Amino acid sequence: MSLPRDSGILLHITSLPGPHGSGDLGAAAYHFVDWLVGAQQGLWQILPLGGVGPGNSPYMSSSAFAGNVLLIDLHELLQRGWLREADLAVPPTFSDMQLQFDAVIPWRMARLQLAALAFSQSSNAADQADFAAFCGAQAHWLHDYALFMALVQDQQQQVWNDWPQALAQRDSEALRAAEHRLAHEVTFWKFCQWCFARQWKRLRAYANGRGVRIVGDAPLFVAHQSADVWTHQNLFELEANCAPRVVAGVPPDYFSATGQRWGNPLYRWQAHADEGYAWWIARVRQIFEWVDVVRIDHFRGLAAYWEIPASAPTAEHGRWLPGPGAALFHALQSALGTTPIIAEDLGTITPDVEALRTTFAFPGMRVLHFAFGEGRPEDNRNAYLPHNYDANTVVYTGTHDNNTTLGWWNEIGPAMRQHVRDYTHVDEDDVPWSLMRLAAASVANTVIHPMQDVLGLDASHRMNTPGNQAGCWQWRFGWSQVTPLHAQRLARMGDLFRRPLSPPRC
Repeated sequence: MSLPRDSGILLHITSLPGPHGSGDLGAAAYHFVDWLVGAQQGLWQILPLGGVGPGNSPYMSSSAFAGNVLLIDLHELLQRGWLREADLAVPPTFSDMQLQFDAVIPWRMARLQLAALAFSQSSNAADQADFAAFCGAQAHWLHDYALFMALVQDQQQQVWNDWPQALAQRDSEALRAAEHRLAHEVTFWKFCQWCFARQWKRLRAYANGRGVRIVGDAPLFVAHQSADVWTHQNLFELEANCAPRVVAGVPPDYFSATGQRWGNPLYRWQAHADEGYAWWIARVRQIFEWVDVVRIDHFRGLAAYWEIPASAPTAEHGRWLPGPGAALFHALQSALGTTPIIAEDLGTITPDVEALRTTFAFPGMRVLHFAFGEGRPEDNRNAYLPHNYDANTVVYTGTHDNNTTLGWWNEIGPAMRQHVRDYTHVDEDDVPWSLMRLAAASVANTVIHPMQDVLGLDASHRMNTPGNQAGCWQWRFGWSQVTPLHAQRLARMGDLFRRPLSPPRC
């Protein structure tokens, strides 16, 4: 399905301002929605809402169904009486401009433990009933997730296939014993998911009510260290010892000369087909309980995916294998109806990937950082240049994996800079806004501006550097960096290029 002509901002929740070490679902999120409305931006694109994994990546979550408990607004728990003012005294080491995961995670988790204890001791009947109703409605994933998280702690953070065999292979007696022994911890993780779900539902309703739609992000693959793989081992390519047999990634590309070895276990697609793609249907249904539009990360992997031997240290040596293709989307449409999906079709895209996208009329993505070459005639056929777009496209200056536009401009060579000058008549004192204007003026129905480019920030503010395990996902901004001119310029571009804010939804 085509998206309406619109524009929006790419900013993950963790990058918001806030007093507790990380952006969260508190007051700053509501203020950001108000700012989007003032800037006439109808879309707020975020990164995956699941918990973070290795390298603090939101693309390696411990569950494809659970929310990130670090996003819970602690102030709301204070208002409910489950925390005290003294509990929220912020350590002086916290940074307003960077998420310091090593400090923030244990501090926030300790506050959630306090809140869960207070809830168990003093919650009212209405809250208890709401919590019970939530646990019942989400039982198809919640209990296994909560038990998995409790076992991860109990087994001292070991990878689950290194647990005692009975637990790793889900022996029913061993699971019952663990549930009894870890009942308090299991309830804690369910409490956290209830808090996340309540707060997120309220924030989304507020955004929708003001005409702002949320664009979510669904990683194609899930982490091996996840409740999903532990619970549904038959759906993943695992060895007899439950370790991954083969893993996901991409061959050498723009981002890396040795490719990207993500390490996620690959799906046993035939097993998914045999059960009518039930796990995928449940997963996508859950995503659309959270967001209005979803970007499927690494969409090309559904047409064909790169299989890497688990023993290989890099992604250089692997092979392409066919994905589920149209069968998956037919199953999703049959169960869920038409769903607004953005296909992340960056990189080397083959005809089968393009055919899959166009069969279902999913908009693809274009990134202006990839548009420019040495200025030779053949460069003008580059699919990322705006004159080659079709309307059913989502265009970005850069994504969360790219440098900021100012950082990109400072790094590219003279010939590419000249190509940018020739094509855009770029204002070299304001390169980010020159490219943002180019995107907004294009025929593409949807344009998304990274918040770093709105603020004109350099490479030190990029969100992620693919292949790096350290120093990523930490960027935050402060309201002191935002001036009225930023919103005014965005609103003016919306007027100029017919990208109006949608009417509010009741």
